[in-house]
Amino acid sequence: MRTSRYERITTYTVLIAFTLMVVYPLLSIVFLALHRKSDLVTGFAFPWHPDLSSFTAAWTQDDGSGGPGFSTLFANSFIVAGTVTVISAVLSIGTGYAFGTMRFRGDRVVFAIVLLGIIFPYEATVIPLYYDFQSLHMLNSLWALILPQVGQSVSFGTFWMRAFFRSSPKALIEAARIDGATSFGVLWRVLLPQARPALMTLSTLVFVYTWNEFLLALVLIQDSDKQTAPLGLSYFAGTARAGDPTKVAAAAVLVALPIVVVYIFLQRHFIRGMLAGAVKE
Repeated sequence: MRTSRYERITTYTVLIAFTLMVVYPLLSIVFLALHRKSDLVTGFAFPWHPDLSSFTAAWTQDDGSGGPGFSTLFANSFIVAGTVTVISAVLSIGTGYAFGTMRFRGDRVVFAIVLLGIIFPYEATVIPLYYDFQSLHMLNSLWALILPQVGQSVSFGTFWMRAFFRSSPKALIEAARIDGATSFGVLWRVLLPQARPALMTLSTLVFVYTWNEFLLALVLIQDSDKQTAPLGLSYFAGTARAGDPTKVAAAAVLVALPIVVVYIFLQRHFIRGMLAGAVKE
């Protein structure tokens, strides 16, 4: 269906307006980080003489309270986010394949129970998790952050991968069965190669969500050496905001940078995976 010139102009105007609303605060933080501490920055100020000293100071210096530098915080975040992403992807492939291609007694009930991990607000579980991990002597450990997020991510991953496997051609699965392929063979040799976009999209979403997690780290981690980057950023901003706002802005850019890099490298798979999820079952 052809659109009129007025409709095209209106569409582009709305898109440009919303783009500016999203880009403006991001650019303002980046521009602030590229200024020197001595610069008098007010509002949206373009750095005519960019300076990277704020990034160096944010990376090498601690938060002012004796805590670790951002190199340690980043290492902890990468360990947590990477482990959660890998474990969640592997488990979601298995559960999504089972619910998407197999029929067994009580499968709908079990699937509904799995979906409770998406529906139930995880904020209500933080305090019980604190006492559970305390009784298990696992507080102040990275496992206290990894295990709860794996459980929550598998719920979403099961829903995501089930939708993909149910949209796969049944004739393809039946042909593999006729050729003598086992259930694992069908998954490994036939379906999994086609599931790459959906799996990459799931991994991207889980990584982003896990990297940005703040509440669990705030409640379950008291040892500064086990803190993650978002939690460390909050303490860093609290101690350095008044003295050096450019350093705080640089720290914020550093924390957000891995997410941007992941999306840039995986954007094609991400978009293909999102479109694959729109296919009717």
